Amino acid sequence: MTIVGWVDDVIERTEAALDGQGDPERAAGAEHYMKGVAPFLGLTAGERRSLLRAAWAGLGTPTSDELGDASTQLMTFDEREFHYAATDLTARFRRAADADFLDRWAERLLTTKPWWDTVDGFGSSIVCPFGRDHDVTATIDRWSESGDIWLVRSAIQHQRGWKDDTDIVRALELCDRHWSNREFFVAKAIGWALRDLTRLDPPAVRRFLDTHPEPNRVAVREAERGLART
Repeated sequence: MTIVGWVDDVIERTEAALDGQGDPERAAGAEHYMKGVAPFLGLTAGERRSLLRAAWAGLGTPTSDELGDASTQLMTFDEREFHYAATDLTARFRRAADADFLDRWAERLLTTKPWWDTVDGFGSSIVCPFGRDHDVTATIDRWSESGDIWLVRSAIQHQRGWKDDTDIVRALELCDRHWSNREFFVAKAIGWALRDLTRLDPPAVRRFLDTHPEPNRVAVREAERGLART
């Protein structure tokens, strides 16, 4: 199947599955909760995934560019559930992504109609698992220095879920680079990264906090929660 054929098939199936679905009252509440980043259809995550599972049954495996193109097109729809469908699609076919996927496609996905929901969704679906299997050092460094809060957040969080494969020094280095950044979503990412590290090396996190006395309350609060559990 050509790139146009596979991509068009996915878009048509997704649109047919989601259009006209959802609860208007839930949609209004979700839009308010997400600060108006996009209108919603009003589907729960479970409802959306069930509809898409049925709609995508029998799809062949895409090429990396087919996956990126289809996901990017889903991000152009108005309703947020289509953007969530893009995260679902990358999760379903993440093994199809080639070594250039982060630079060629993921960066665009992360910065299209961005808010924490899709940014963290793509983090879980493609950025973190992809980074575990590929050398993404240059990409993560570029995101870290980009000045875009969502790329910075993604860079700081790119090892989430790696557990024993986590490069602790690297994680702390990224936290250190942005410690003075008081943007909430960046500070929260630092805090979550440090909290995750408390499960692996609590003394390293404590040393980090001790050597960074300047206040970053959001990050420190998350780190301290992790330390309290050790």
